[in-house]
Amino acid sequence: MSTQERSLVPPELPEDAHKGDAGRVLVACGSANMPGAALLVARAAQRAGAGLVTVLATSEAVAHALPIAAPEAVLLRVASVANVPFEVSQRGFHSIVAGCGLGQGEDAQQLVQALLGRAPAIPLVLDADALNVLGAAPEKLKGRAGATVITPHPGEAARLLGREIPHDAAGREAAARELAERSGAITCLKGRGTVVTDGRLVYVNDTGNAGMATAGSGDVLAGIVAAYAALCATGAFPQWTPFEAACAAVRAHGLAGDFAAAHLGKRALIASDLIQWLAQAQRRLSS
Repeated sequence: MSTQERSLVPPELPEDAHKGDAGRVLVACGSANMPGAALLVARAAQRAGAGLVTVLATSEAVAHALPIAAPEAVLLRVASVANVPFEVSQRGFHSIVAGCGLGQGEDAQQLVQALLGRAPAIPLVLDADALNVLGAAPEKLKGRAGATVITPHPGEAARLLGREIPHDAAGREAAARELAERSGAITCLKGRGTVVTDGRLVYVNDTGNAGMATAGSGDVLAGIVAAYAALCATGAFPQWTPFEAACAAVRAHGLAGDFAAAHLGKRALIASDLIQWLAQAQRRLSS
C-alpha cells in the first residue's frame, strides 16, 4: 500500500484500546418528521468504528426509535436547546455531527447556532439542515477553534455560494475550493467524483455509483466522517488529520455503495445497505 493510500485508511487501534480511544461521537440529527436520519448517522458512525455514539434527541420519535434501531447508542435528552453547550462540554466528545434530518424549525436553528458558537474545539461535521442555517454566508464558520467539515450536495453548495455549481470536473473542483476558502471548512462537495478540499489540498474520489442517489445516503456519509474525524481528537493518533479523515470517509462510503450495487443492483440500493456493506469496504481498503 502506498503512502497516499495509507493516508486514506483510518489508523488501527492498539490491542489495549478502550472505547475512548476509538472516539466518542455526538449525533445532533433527526426530528419528528425525519427520525430515521439520526438512526442512519448513528449506525454509520458505529460501523465506522466509533467507540461510543450518543444521540441528542430533540423529538420523542428519535428517542423512541433509538433503543430499537441502534441499541448500542446512548440517548441524550436535554430540557432546552440552551443547555446543549453545557451538556456537550461535560461529556468529553471527540466529534459532533449535526444537521441530518434536523428540520428548519426554530429549535433546530438554535441548536446549530449553539454548536457553532459554543461547541468545544473538536471536529464538527455539518450536513443538510445545519448548512441551511448558514444561508448564503459560509463565512459564519470561520474562526472555529476545532476543525469543521461540511458535506453539501450541489444544491446546498449553490445556496452557500449564491450561484449554480457546474457539472464538469474542473468547475466542481473550483466551487469546492471557493467554498472551503470562504468557510474555512474542509468541504466535501458530493456527487459523481466527490471533491474533498481544504482550499489547498484536493482529493477527487473514484468510488461510488448512481445507485447511491437515494435518501439517507448523505446521512451515512456524515456518520462515517464523524467517526473517522473523532480519532483526530482522542490524542492517540497525532498524525491523522481531519482532511485525511474526510477523504477516507468519502472513499469508504463510495466503496460500500459499489459493493451494495454489485450484490443488489443500483436500482434496489437504499441507504441502509451502505451501512451493511461498510464493514466489507473498510476491510478491503485496509488490506
